Amino acid sequence: MIYVIRHCRMQTDQRMDAYNGPHVVMWIQGTDMKRRDFLRRAGGGALVAGAAVSSACNRERGETPVTESGSRKSFQWKMVTTWPKNFPGLGTGANYLARQIEEMSDGRLRVKVYGANELVPPFEVFNAVSRGAAEMGHGASYYWKGSSEAAQFFSTVPFGLTAMEMNAWLYHGGGMDLWREVYAPFGLLPAAAGNTGVQMGGWFNREINSVADLKGLKMRIPGLGGEVLRRAGGTPVNLPGGELFTSLQSGAIDATEWVGPYNDLAFGLYKAAKYYYYPGWHEPGTTLECFVSKKAFDGLPGDLQGIVLNACRAANQDMLAEYVARNNSALQTLLHEHNVDLRRFPDAVLSRLRTLSDEVVSEIATKDEISRKIYHAFSEFRDQVVAWTDISERAYLNARAAGQGQEPG
Repeated sequence: MIYVIRHCRMQTDQRMDAYNGPHVVMWIQGTDMKRRDFLRRAGGGALVAGAAVSSACNRERGETPVTESGSRKSFQWKMVTTWPKNFPGLGTGANYLARQIEEMSDGRLRVKVYGANELVPPFEVFNAVSRGAAEMGHGASYYWKGSSEAAQFFSTVPFGLTAMEMNAWLYHGGGMDLWREVYAPFGLLPAAAGNTGVQMGGWFNREINSVADLKGLKMRIPGLGGEVLRRAGGTPVNLPGGELFTSLQSGAIDATEWVGPYNDLAFGLYKAAKYYYYPGWHEPGTTLECFVSKKAFDGLPGDLQGIVLNACRAANQDMLAEYVARNNSALQTLLHEHNVDLRRFPDAVLSRLRTLSDEVVSEIATKDEISRKIYHAFSEFRDQVVAWTDISERAYLNARAAGQGQEPG
């Protein structure tokens, strides 16, 4: 067992009395010796001393002391998710988060993951955690527009931020503070816990050659993208992932978007639709979330609180890396083994969708004060980060494409 060595402020006579025992080999005061030098010179005895120091510091602050065996109070949490159990990327991303929390905490905080409908229906996850039926939830914030229109900004915005830009806004552009403000009235603490990267445009049983082809289209598409489709003449439908294949196959819907090749192959959507369109204009970098009951979070000691939040950051990065690694292999399988008809949305269609998207997103600012506040913060960050992206990521990708004999995007 490795013990964390802490420093506490104690009077000289107090600390000598407290540590004048057979297990104490030396005392670290302030910065007299760097911690790595101490560990190297003192060896295993330093760990015991560290445990004694930590225990005394805890007593001084009124905390429960750590015993020599390292035992502390343990916690058992439930995580409910909107995803099918163990579904690649999304469901396994929730599993990864739970595993990281348990490993980082040395088993002091164990999280049991429940797939959609195992404990609660997929679209009841937000309310279930809010009312205390589970300590954690895993989903996407655009599912909760019925509770808060502003929540949608923290999943994805049509023609909005890429995954890298979204993380920049959340972690270093003030986005996370705004997200917490939105969820606070529901007793929830949100955190980014995954990202799909740019998604695909979806699976269609009719060709999309013009804007007119969107009229009357019944499509599963959530969030702000769904409202954009409505204004283009289509009918958006909000369905959980587990219902997509049967709805598409039965003709209950004409089209569906899901995520990208990695997930779409797993769902077998190629068996139920004729055309596979790109790009995913509606979801350019979708953030998946973990939200925690604030009451449960506040009941954790400080180190476990830090572990939960840092495990979310690890899960956020890991999911994006997995999608980037898996998507093209899955796409090649779809194209060459299942003869999928891959198509790009026509420029005229994308242009019209972009115009409608700007209208839809700007109108959210009129809903309430918090929506106005977030819209302006999001727009301001988007404008400045896009300027940098244009001369960094975009310029490089264009140069790479030209060097390979491809037409720059």
